[in-house]
Parts: sequence; C-alpha cells; structure tokens
Amino acid sequence: MPIIAFVLGLPLLTGCAIDKGTALAADFEENWAGTPDVAKIRTTKNNTLPFKGTSDGTLILKDGTSADRVTKLAGEMRQYVARHDKITGRITADGITFTVVADKRRTHEALALWRSLTADEQVVNADIDDEPWKEATDRWRIEVTAVDATSALAVFKDMLAEGDRHRPLAGVMVLKVRGPGLFVETDFNDAFPAEAIAAYEAVLAQYPVVGAGVRRDAVSGSAVSIVVAESADRDHADELARRAAPDLGAAVKVTSDGGDSSAGL
Repeated sequence: MPIIAFVLGLPLLTGCAIDKGTALAADFEENWAGTPDVAKIRTTKNNTLPFKGTSDGTLILKDGTSADRVTKLAGEMRQYVARHDKITGRITADGITFTVVADKRRTHEALALWRSLTADEQVVNADIDDEPWKEATDRWRIEVTAVDATSALAVFKDMLAEGDRHRPLAGVMVLKVRGPGLFVETDFNDAFPAEAIAAYEAVLAQYPVVGAGVRRDAVSGSAVSIVVAESADRDHADELARRAAPDLGAAVKVTSDGGDSSAGL
C-alpha cells in the first residue's frame, strides 16, 4: 500500500512533471500558440533528472514583422520568462535571434542590438544569447556572420570599440564574427584581441590574404593564423605579423596558400 500511494502521488509533488524539460516545452508552445506574427515555435527539452529540467523556446517571426511588433513581443516574453525561470525565451526576426531575459535593462539592450544588426547591410545573420559563466552573471555570447572579411572585421571592431553603428552591451561580451576569409573572436579573457588583429592587419596591408583566424588561446590570450596568397613573400609576411604582435610568440602563424588554405578558419 505505501508503494502504491507513492506512485499515485508522484504527479502531485510540487506540481512537477517527471520529465520537467518536456513539460516546460509543452507549456511554452501552448502559451504562445496562435500568437499573431509568429510563423513557427521551436523548443528544446532538457530532462536532467526526474522532476528537474529546462527548456529553450524560440518564436520565429514572419518575414516583414515590424520593429514595433518585435519590441512588443519581447516585452511579453520578458514577463513570461520572469514567471518561468527554467525556460529560456528567444525571438528570431529578420535573421537575427536574441534571448529575452527577465531583467528589463538587459532585454532593452539586446533589443537595441537586434535593431542595429538588422539595419546593417554587412550582417547576414546573428545570434545574441545570455551566457553567464562563473562570477560573470551579466555575460552575453554573440555570434555574427558577415558578408565578407572586411565586413567581419568592421562589425567586430564596431561592437567592441564603441563604434557608431552598434552599441556594446553592458557587462561581459563574448563575440565571434565570421565572414568568408576571416574568423575573429574575443580573447581568452573576453576582451578585444588587439595584438592578434594588429598582426592580421599588418600582413593584409602588404599582401593578399586568402584566409585568417583570430581565436581564443588559454596561454597567450589570443592566437592568430594567417594564410597569404602563394605569390606573397611568406617569410616577410611572417615577420610583419610577429613585429605587430610581439607578445603572442608562437601563437602567431603565417602560412602560404600552397599549403592548407583553410588553416585557422
């Protein structure tokens, strides 16, 4: 009898479902079903332990949804996630996806960045996500795809160096920008990789660059790999890069397109 009573009582425990993530996803879909301007709802189900779990819910808006409507939905989503702390709410509009958090100021910042990114012709798509880590609870992870290498570097600099187009978000930003021929991301300390970028620009100023990558590195903070055209003087390009980034040492790598042109990308 005690065993039977326990089994029958399972659904009543704190109102939780056994597969919590699945239940959260179902709740999200039910709550937002039929919302005007929403073309699709996408959810994830993370059932970690019995009665415990999380879910991500994304509203994919119809093409042409106005900025005012996106702003209104973000406000409604903010209230929703404030009431459901195990659900991450997200919105995709005009190729840009952003996470809506319970904090009003942070949500407004993400929304403002969504507006500037959608208006930037250099940007193909982007993802703005809330990603706290250790003591950095106010931390964003942003990934952007740009139309080309020049645009990728321009967008990266603008977002981190307080440019005219994209206002940096408050708190910590982990930024990754990719375009054909270039990948660049913040350094190991989530900061601007000044020397690695200086090395790339020093080579680019004198030689055609086939591809390059600026990546996080636990030892040097940032590492840069540059592939120059086969016709370029690789040794001189290597010298230029190392002179521009004296503190990176072995984290600077310059190769020729005669080798692996995909290095660092």
